[in-house]
Amino acid sequence: MKLSEIKEVLKTVEAVNFELPDGTFVPEYFHVTEVGLVTKNFIDCGGTVRKETVVNFQLWDANDYEHRLKPQKLIHIIELSEKVLGIEDNEIEVEYQNTTIGKYDLDFNGKNFTLLNKQTACLAQEQCGIPSDKSKVKLSQLNTDNANSCTPGGGCC
Repeated sequence: MKLSEIKEVLKTVEAVNFELPDGTFVPEYFHVTEVGLVTKNFIDCGGTVRKETVVNFQLWDANDYEHRLKPQKLIHIIELSEKVLGIEDNEIEVEYQNTTIGKYDLDFNGKNFTLLNKQTACLAQEQCGIPSDKSKVKLSQLNTDNANSCTPGGGCC
């Protein structure tokens, strides 16, 4: 989800709720303690230099049981961050500490914001010898006319 998308969604919801990948929710008394611009400059295993930029939201459970972040207040925090930090319309990454600090992609399911598990991947598969995906074939579709194939009762097994 991009920054412009969350701002549009926030205009339509009454509450800001974040659902974790396991279906549980970030406690409703969470705080957004940081909105930042994170740029990662790196080189992949194939030698290509890359740059990724995301807007980072850090959620914090402060046990401040009476606190509720209203949608308009989050819009204000986002707009202030855009102005002060020069943030553009980038993808959002959410940090939240459960058992450890997790980084999540963000989506919206029509009612709640959903935190999606991030996945690692090789960005240079063609460079570092990762085999391409093998095609899957149903055993029932294999050619049994081949002289090298086994047949029931054929004694090859």
